[in-house]
Amino acid sequence: MRGPLEGIRVLDFTWALAGPFATMQLADLGAEVVKVEHPGTHEKERGFGPYYQGISTFFFSPNRGKKGIAIDLKAEEGRMLVRKLAAAADVLVENFRPGTMDRLGLGYGVLREVNPRLVYAALSGFGQTGPYSSLPAVDAVAQAMGGTMSLNGERGGPPLRVGVSIGDMVGGLYLALGILAALRARDVTGEGQLLDVSLMEAQMALCENAIVRHSAFGEHPTRQGSRHPLVAPFQPFATADGWIVIANVKDWELFCAVIGRDDLAVDERFRTNRGRLEHVDVLEAELTRTLRERTTDEWFAVLEAANVCSVGKVNSIADLFDDPHVAARGMLVDIPLPYGLPGSLKLPNSPIRLSKTPPVVGRPMPEHGGDTAEVLQRWAGVPSEEVAELAARGVIKVAER
Repeated sequence: MRGPLEGIRVLDFTWALAGPFATMQLADLGAEVVKVEHPGTHEKERGFGPYYQGISTFFFSPNRGKKGIAIDLKAEEGRMLVRKLAAAADVLVENFRPGTMDRLGLGYGVLREVNPRLVYAALSGFGQTGPYSSLPAVDAVAQAMGGTMSLNGERGGPPLRVGVSIGDMVGGLYLALGILAALRARDVTGEGQLLDVSLMEAQMALCENAIVRHSAFGEHPTRQGSRHPLVAPFQPFATADGWIVIANVKDWELFCAVIGRDDLAVDERFRTNRGRLEHVDVLEAELTRTLRERTTDEWFAVLEAANVCSVGKVNSIADLFDDPHVAARGMLVDIPLPYGLPGSLKLPNSPIRLSKTPPVVGRPMPEHGGDTAEVLQRWAGVPSEEVAELAARGVIKVAER
């Protein structure tokens, strides 16, 4: 099998990051994902820069392994083609503002009549219902409205956006998970269903510990920097040449002996976790003074061998390209460029490791309209003559080969 989802057809109307990140998960797992775009789009308009050989690196990253078709949804003939494709699809995914597909006559209410087995997955900022449903949302808005931004940043400082787009990407992951659940339910019932995932609610799901503490004790969790609100030490510390994370100390006295600070082991302020939390500023200063005496690699070797805590080097993105564990696990893969362009770009591999049906990663992003003719003929039975006529009138775009 070419992945565990081989044979599953996905009609992908997603754009930007959240939706494409979701459908990329399905493509990695072997589904045939067909990305639908507008015929008039220029290659450089398919995503933000920077551009590499005329290709948007923003678009390249979450769209690997997909096929590409181009249909004008404003044309009635284009919408008819979509209904034909939906009849042959297992999943349709869109992340337009709620109501957009309904206005085009392509909403769930219409398409479930065309295909009762269709899983219709809708991703939006705030969901398909509720007072915020019509509002647009981007990653930063999702992090802000969902609560995660209030927890990120230095104590006493302003809220900060997480450095990776978790507002988009976590929503995309929940969408992919929901699609798999809906497909499994279809195996039992024979019927598809509507899946409604919101970026805001996906962020709220990440706040589970903070939310339960507020519910149980009336706490108002806020920013702690990189510290943990319940455990100390639990944060990155500066070393002679970088940073190292120390967390979950198993034996405080032994840990102090390993780093050569027996004085901290007998200091009444630090003997218990509660005491360390109450005096965390002083503790951080003392540990930093010691940890600055050696390099990150030296401390990592010492602490890892002693097995007295959880320890990790703070890798830069460049460090990941040289990390022996990353190489051994094959976590960076070369993805070829489209359009026959020379070379490739490295992207993260799928972290899902299946022993019998592993993900299939390594196929390029779709060419704009590169698979229109093939998909229309194979999925919807559109004759080649009709494909040529529709292309001539601009209803669709086909590959120029």
